[in-house]
Amino acid sequence: MDQQPPGLLEQLGTTIEAAKRLLRAHIDLAKAELGEIVDAVKRVIGLAIGALALLFATLLVVFIGGLLFLGDWLFGSMGWGVLLGSLLLIDLAVMAALAAVDVPGGRLGRDLGLATVLGLVVAIVLEYDLAHQAWTSLGDSLLPGVDSGWRPVIVAIAALAIVGAVLGLILSARDGHASGGAAVGGAAVGVLAGLISAASVPGQIGAALGVLVGLIAWPVFSGIGVARRGVDAEALKAKFTPDESIDEAKETIEWVRARVPLAPKS
Repeated sequence: MDQQPPGLLEQLGTTIEAAKRLLRAHIDLAKAELGEIVDAVKRVIGLAIGALALLFATLLVVFIGGLLFLGDWLFGSMGWGVLLGSLLLIDLAVMAALAAVDVPGGRLGRDLGLATVLGLVVAIVLEYDLAHQAWTSLGDSLLPGVDSGWRPVIVAIAALAIVGAVLGLILSARDGHASGGAAVGGAAVGVLAGLISAASVPGQIGAALGVLVGLIAWPVFSGIGVARRGVDAEALKAKFTPDESIDEAKETIEWVRARVPLAPKS
């Protein structure tokens, strides 16, 4: 018996089913290719992040190692590199915070200049042993009966304590009244300065102490300036307040109120 040819509906169903299988095959192929592409992208991103992490680690090694090298090369000890490098980073962090609250850059630069000059003076005096020689000569003249090892220390502490107390009184008097606490604080600073300046230190340590003084003085000078002048809180607030948008919104609300009658109250 001859087989009857498929009818129109059967052919249409077969064609639709074939189209569905072809579409699924294309979708499966696209999914497979997309998965391969996603895996390749993930691999590239992972390798890129790894490369950036290695570069960052390299920069850290170079930076930290550079500080240690400079500390050992310039001042004879890697410990100075750790201490001075840490203080430098702290100073930069403080300056960034002050700049964030709109402390003028000119003031921060001026404070850096003053701290640099102070550090250079201290470094030169200590590196060339000028202070120790001066206190020794003065002690020999004023205290000839005292042990030679203690003469420069006693003279330095007494002289600088007096100078520190007087400066403390003068600085506090500028604010309207002399403060005994400021005098005591100035005297304490003078005693510490006397102990340091009367000692005979190696040249490298003297230079390191000068840098240390400069790094400590920089944020101190800036802090004193901020304490005296304060921070313009209103200007800082205005900087982060969208005044124009608020004013425009208020004007729009008033315009709408003027043209739209209010609903009667019940």
